Amino acid sequence: MMTDRIQDIMRIVFNVIFQPLSFLLLGFIFFTLTSLCQVRSSYGQEPSITDFTAANSENSLLLYLTITDCFTEEMKTAVQNGIQITFVFTIDLYAKWAKWPDRKIAEHKFDHVMEYDSLKKEYIIQRDEKGDTRITASLEEAEKLMSEINGFKILALDELAPQASYTVRAKAQLARKTMPLYFHYLMPFSSPWYFETDWHELTLRLAP
Repeated sequence: MMTDRIQDIMRIVFNVIFQPLSFLLLGFIFFTLTSLCQVRSSYGQEPSITDFTAANSENSLLLYLTITDCFTEEMKTAVQNGIQITFVFTIDLYAKWAKWPDRKIAEHKFDHVMEYDSLKKEYIIQRDEKGDTRITASLEEAEKLMSEINGFKILALDELAPQASYTVRAKAQLARKTMPLYFHYLMPFSSPWYFETDWHELTLRLAP
């Protein structure tokens, strides 16, 4: 009998106190995430790939591209507060033959990582595809280093056939590990922290 009364009391307490609070909390979380998801669009920023071109050196096929509108004010502030920002680039190369399905012949994925040394007031940028680390006091220069690919070697020319045409596909995104931890669980792909460009394609053929 006593156990039943205790259960009744606990049920009343939950219905009166905790249940309304749970609805308020869920409402707050939904409102917060909705507001945050509108931040990037409110600024008119839609990251995209521009200056997307290919060329060749004496022995390699080279790629050039730039990501525009990829840094929000929140991201800049986060970097200066010690959060590491990572951009992930994906580059694919397909061979196209008449009457045959396209075939992927090269696939690359590499990172650009930016962090801030608050003591020296310097930005440190690591670029995987070049195997280098650049240091600059200029935020503008740091953003440029993060968002540009200059002369990336896709494939050696002697691995390409003159009879085929080729399609280069590229996209870029903010690494998921960059976002604050709570976004990973609440809304992993929708926040002012996250971006992913569309695939961009470039079709080319070797000069005879």
